[in-house]
Amino acid sequence: MKMVTKLSIVLGLIATLVLSGCQKHETHEEMPHYAATTPFREDTSILEPYVCQIRAIRHIEVRSLEKGYLTHIFIDEGQWVKKGQPMFKIMPNVYQAELLTAEAEAQNMNIEYLNTKALADKNIVSPNELALAKAKLDKANAQVNLAKTHLGFTDIRAPFDGITDHLAVRIGSLLDEDDLLTELSDIAHLWVYFNVPEAKYLDFIRREKGKTNEKVQLRMANGEIYDHTGVIETIVGDFYNTSGNIQFRALFENPDRVLRHGQTGTILMTVPYPNAMLIPQKATFEIMDKIYLYVVNKEEKVEQRLLQIEAELPHMFIVKSGVNDGERILIEGMRKVSPGDKVMIDLKPPQEVRSELMKLYTE
Repeated sequence: MKMVTKLSIVLGLIATLVLSGCQKHETHEEMPHYAATTPFREDTSILEPYVCQIRAIRHIEVRSLEKGYLTHIFIDEGQWVKKGQPMFKIMPNVYQAELLTAEAEAQNMNIEYLNTKALADKNIVSPNELALAKAKLDKANAQVNLAKTHLGFTDIRAPFDGITDHLAVRIGSLLDEDDLLTELSDIAHLWVYFNVPEAKYLDFIRREKGKTNEKVQLRMANGEIYDHTGVIETIVGDFYNTSGNIQFRALFENPDRVLRHGQTGTILMTVPYPNAMLIPQKATFEIMDKIYLYVVNKEEKVEQRLLQIEAELPHMFIVKSGVNDGERILIEGMRKVSPGDKVMIDLKPPQEVRSELMKLYTE
């Protein structure tokens, strides 16, 4: 009888402990505990990237102006040349002969003119004959100048300081008039073109009030930021109908000749967001390419909100709509809760959350 009593007492205690454990487990499941925070506001900015094309302000084709054999090449590909520096020379023999012929004819016309003038001074010939002799002399002198010009065209010099491209000819080439010899680029200053969507263009015009002197940065193809800051100089007149973009042009100094005509890169334009609403990215989740978060209402229940994101910062979103100032948002447990669930939260100040995220970002 005593053994039955003891056994009953033991079983009773076990049952009590089991029921107690189940009640605690049920309570834990009903009221989970998660970290939360609130949106905060501050003045911030982002760097908007735009693919760009780099162009020399002066980029020309150097072509032959006369026919003949190429006798000399004074430059090499990729060489920096100064204005007036010799670049090519075409065989001048024919043009030198033409100049000598023209000079001899001019000398003959000069003698004829002087004889006619002497006769005209004695009234032996009419003034018309003197005028005709003068016209012949002027024509002969013009032929001399023309022959000198043609001879000068055989000596091709750099029209400005710049860097040469590929050589399209070799010594001994038989050139025709207007044959391509090389290309020359003035890269001391460079124009950088980039396309901006219509909506961003309108934001820019509203923000800058029509001015086009905003400073921009250039990220080169290797990912590094170019040492010199550029300035937006102008916006072209028309939009591209096919893409809905309009082209901006920025000016960059290039004293070290790092940049070349034809390069590509990425323009980084600073876009300010005054009094922007910020939330941690970790508070959001994505469904069908749309971004949501969970808000804990006054009844401590979870609400799902659709967000409109304006821009993205490291570990933060700039929010356009979907959440209000002061609302409590979950920053953990998003996969464990559903809309309508009741939760308990550990509310953290937004700056503390941001500091933790930035520390993680720097690490």
